Amino acid sequence: MGKVIIKIKLTNLFDLVVQHRELSKAKPREVEVEALVDTGATRLYLKSSVIRALGLEKLHSVISQTSNGPAKRAVYEPVRLEVQGRHGDFDVVEVGENVPSLVGRFLCHIWTLWWTPRTASSSPTRSMEASRCARSIEPFAREGLGVTFADFSSP
Repeated sequence: MGKVIIKIKLTNLFDLVVQHRELSKAKPREVEVEALVDTGATRLYLKSSVIRALGLEKLHSVISQTSNGPAKRAVYEPVRLEVQGRHGDFDVVEVGENVPSLVGRFLCHIWTLWWTPRTASSSPTRSMEASRCARSIEPFAREGLGVTFADFSSP
């Protein structure tokens, strides 16, 4: 199996609320990063440096099941995640700098997207299997729409 890397835009949600309520004229903190689409992940996992750049504060901790066994990870304030014109608000789980930022299967399920290979267009669907999510992004990679599709050959 291969890997799918997408460009995501992240904005500090608290900053957006403060700006919307006109409590500050400061521009919301935001960053654009590449993230690995991981259909086994259930959350949004960001590197420590990205969390610092967004100015997020720790809320609590969770135990994550990883390939190396259970790991205690910090959960931070929510961010606005934007991918190809769609957005949602998600809590952030911290990962180390040696791990890529991860976008879990919620991306497909929450926005219920399915990309049609012939037209490379997105359309809503009622259900989506997480295992098909990563493969469904392939047409966007071919069209150069902000997705890098790499290493999709079997070993």
